[in-house]
Amino acid sequence: MDVVSLPVDIEEAPIDSRFRLVIVAAQRARQLMEGSEPLLEPGVDQKETTVAIEEIVSNKLDILYGEEAVTALQEERRIREEVKRRAMLAERESDGTTQARKDLNILLGAVSKKDDLPDLSTPGTKTN
Repeated sequence: MDVVSLPVDIEEAPIDSRFRLVIVAAQRARQLMEGSEPLLEPGVDQKETTVAIEEIVSNKLDILYGEEAVTALQEERRIREEVKRRAMLAERESDGTTQARKDLNILLGAVSKKDDLPDLSTPGTKTN
């Protein structure tokens, strides 16, 4: 018998259909892949999708429906975008600082190579 056609026992889970189970498990698996901590101790070599399904079936997740789910999803996306934006800004700032240091080193290197610079240590002193 094909594994895909085997019945899934979701009587204990707060899921009203196997289609919703697939959607919720996919969302949870993505969270796990992005670094969220599993609510159950994963087995050896257990994939994120399997952990997600086990969390759902064992009632370890709060599953949201309707407008509450849409609002939570929008908030999660907003937070994810904010984290990406901050990371990009930090990277740009770091790149800008690095470029400024390179430019300064080039400028200082060019100035130090010149032999005929005036002595600016005492005002009013002329040099030849």
